[in-house]
Amino acid sequence: MNRNKGFNAYFVVIIALLLFTVWFSTLREPHDYYSKSGLKQDLEQNNVAEVMIRPNKETPTGAVYVELKQGAEKVLYVSDVKEIEQLLSGYGIEASMENVPQENWFLAYVLPILVVVIIAVFFFVMMNAQNSGGNGSKMMNFGKSRAKLSLGNGKTTLKDVAGLREEKEELEEIIEFLKEPAKFTKVGARIPKGVLLEGPPGTGKTLLAKAIAGEANVPFFSISGSDFVEMFVGVGASRVRDLFSEAKKNSPCIVFIDEIDAVARRRGTGMGGGHDEREQTLNQLLVEMDGFGINEGIIVMAATNRVDILDPAILRPGRFDRKITVGTPDVGGREEILNVHAKNKPLGDDVDLKQIAQTTAGFTGADLENLLNEAAICAARDNRSFVKQADIKHAFIKVGIGAEKKSRIISDKEKKITAYHEAGHAILFHVLPDVGPVYTVSIIPTGIGAAGYTMPLPEKDEMFLTKGKMLQDIMVSLGGRIAEEIVFDDITTGASSDIKKATKTARRMVTRFGMSENIGVINYDDDDDEVFIGRDLAHAKSHSEAVSGEIDKEVKHIIDECYNKAKQIILENKEVLESCAQLLLEKEKITRDEFEALFSV
Repeated sequence: MNRNKGFNAYFVVIIALLLFTVWFSTLREPHDYYSKSGLKQDLEQNNVAEVMIRPNKETPTGAVYVELKQGAEKVLYVSDVKEIEQLLSGYGIEASMENVPQENWFLAYVLPILVVVIIAVFFFVMMNAQNSGGNGSKMMNFGKSRAKLSLGNGKTTLKDVAGLREEKEELEEIIEFLKEPAKFTKVGARIPKGVLLEGPPGTGKTLLAKAIAGEANVPFFSISGSDFVEMFVGVGASRVRDLFSEAKKNSPCIVFIDEIDAVARRRGTGMGGGHDEREQTLNQLLVEMDGFGINEGIIVMAATNRVDILDPAILRPGRFDRKITVGTPDVGGREEILNVHAKNKPLGDDVDLKQIAQTTAGFTGADLENLLNEAAICAARDNRSFVKQADIKHAFIKVGIGAEKKSRIISDKEKKITAYHEAGHAILFHVLPDVGPVYTVSIIPTGIGAAGYTMPLPEKDEMFLTKGKMLQDIMVSLGGRIAEEIVFDDITTGASSDIKKATKTARRMVTRFGMSENIGVINYDDDDDEVFIGRDLAHAKSHSEAVSGEIDKEVKHIIDECYNKAKQIILENKEVLESCAQLLLEKEKITRDEFEALFSV
């Protein structure tokens, strides 16, 4: 609700009531008017019951109020009340006489002044509201910082952050810096000016900042990087100045900038040159971070998942002294995160969070929270008051692959092709040592447009990819296409995404990781992740056209070699291919135990 609109309505009501009071105070009682002859006629007919004479202040004028016997009331204004009094005494009627009415000092003096004062205050408040942003006008507030101030009384603390033990230890040092700065300054230590939290989306960077706000007993300013950028020139730089001005007043404090890449991108890479508004904002941010004094007590925290596009000037020591990488959690961290998110969810006896942690390699904290939330939704949909292991398995497929579309009508021919395609993937997952085992094989269409899926089950976390592992990944990707070719002597478009994935892996092996004997240990990667238009326009290749041709030949050689090896493995297990496809056509989805049982037949 707009508070200024509430104030405006309040003053309008006051003025309306005031005008109504003035109007009501001027009203006179309703009477019928008649002449002196009419009074005489009523007196002669003995029609008059009571008479009251009310003289004016300017005597002898006044008003005569006559009440007739029929109940009617009439008034007569006369120039001489004594004449009327004599007339009435002639008919034997004694009139009552009121005192001369006094002048109403409130209506005469106070009310006019009060009306003027209220109207003046009303217009003053209206003008002030417009200048401060009321009625959609925010002209005077463009340069003000939009940072939210927290005094450390948040509900989130470091106890609520799981799976980030080392990251929390580093941030606990920051809190200790702010609480006891003398402990560090007496040994010549400088309090860090900035802490940059970097890592993939969903790993808990913003959650860590919220926990610091809840733990620290110091003011905590939080703002998003996009809040600095406006359509008006100079607004971003003004907001940066205002933010640090407020921070200095509340020192010691923490300033947290979420998604800092929105404002701190590398300069000189856009089309706007040095006058680009984002660059002006970044320049001001650089000056402010390096401008306040050492040990002044202001620590800048920032979070981003695109540290590669940040300007080098903001990453140097003295601005962001510490860079904390918040990566995906390991198996122990995933179990801690699952325990945190399972606190308010009643779990069944068959739920094993440790086993779930082992099967969710690569999941971030946000992914794990979403997994348990989807499982709880599934339990509620089935009118159960607790979550079962089956709910979590269903959610695992929904989160990892997409919702299954069981109602989709598929022809028998397409279903048969899909069954052999997924069986080809599954056989390679099982036989090759570094890519399996199989978790689920299904020919039910999913929300991502796939006709089926084969989901592996990583049993351990891997920090590095080996050449053998990457070659096996390529072989698995090609397994569906190979199975179609063997069984139907034809191929379909269903393997297009698999071929794309295999080609990308092979090219990265050659150009980025130096895993090609013919090309050598040289990086020919063109930085496909580069997003700057200005840099793309002037981008030159790091190698010649002849080298590009050699790279293409080496990529084709890797794909062809993996294709032949994978085809040989599937031909050796053709009986399993047939039995797996038939079982899929019968049940549409098979588990790991059902699939592995086919190899023992």
